[in-house]
Amino acid sequence: YEQLDRVFAERERPPDQVSEPIRLARAASALLAERKDRTRLDVTSSEPGFSFDDEGNVTSASADVQTEAHRLIEHLMVLVNEQVAELLQQCRTPTLYRVHEQPDPDRIARLAEQLASLNLPAPAVVDGMGPAAAGEFAVEASRTIAAEAGRRGHGAVPFGSLVLRSLKPARYSSRNLGHAGLGSEAYCHFTSPIRRFPDLLVHRGLLSEVGGGEEAPDPGEVGDAAEHCSDREREAARIERDADDVCAAFLLERELFDSGWHSHFEGEVSGVIGAGAFVTFGGELGDVYEGFIPVRRMRGDHYDLNQEETALIGSRKGKAVRFGDPVTVRVRRVDAVRGRVDLDPADG
Repeated sequence: YEQLDRVFAERERPPDQVSEPIRLARAASALLAERKDRTRLDVTSSEPGFSFDDEGNVTSASADVQTEAHRLIEHLMVLVNEQVAELLQQCRTPTLYRVHEQPDPDRIARLAEQLASLNLPAPAVVDGMGPAAAGEFAVEASRTIAAEAGRRGHGAVPFGSLVLRSLKPARYSSRNLGHAGLGSEAYCHFTSPIRRFPDLLVHRGLLSEVGGGEEAPDPGEVGDAAEHCSDREREAARIERDADDVCAAFLLERELFDSGWHSHFEGEVSGVIGAGAFVTFGGELGDVYEGFIPVRRMRGDHYDLNQEETALIGSRKGKAVRFGDPVTVRVRRVDAVRGRVDLDPADG
């Protein structure tokens, strides 16, 4: 990725034998992005990357940044996944599709209320909206939210999380139900057979159709695998989130030991519940920290969760702590083994 980005930035010449393929791939990526931008969600997310020393201690972290090289590979991977899924569907070969169904209209109507409570622009909700119209609303709302977050200079990830929470989760299925999030009529996981069993099943099906010496998967096997792989994926994602929290907490503890517990951190509200607010923030060693401010630590008022569950509102003074708000915090306690961080408002 780094070398390809240097080529794109004209800081390095590509080898002659791949110069023309790279040029064509770059042009194809731009065309694919233009086509997909009309139908796919525009949601900002952040995945942490951690560095460790030889003894296994966390030494630094950063939120992975998607460069042009990453986007090019992503576009080509999406394209090949679509092409394979379409072929297997046409051949009626049993396989695993990666499906993301259209959202429930009631959930999207709720999303519209949440966006309005945060004064975020969104398209109008259509009376009697069906799943297809609900999906179109989610796509358009994701774009307007991303643009507004860019104008405000904060809130892109928290605002995007509201859209994601209103959608059905992606899963594996033996039936092609389309992928609404990517705007794909047929989609599968084909590009990582060394990492995912669903990809391996798809490869077996494709090889059976092109004379590659494999038998097509058994329909019963595919149906059972869809449910099993979806369950395992959810469990793996939960473990990954917990591991990220633990790594970030150990890293924050190290930073506080070096710089002192009096340090203040700039962050933004990433979630609210009746008991308090979650805040993501960054420091010298990483931009991946998250902690929790209990409402009892918010001085000067009594805070209650609003009806839309997007803000904590002070009952006396009306001060609000909303999704995406910039805040300054200080750390009160770190439970690194559990991955928990307790925060106080910096002005509390």
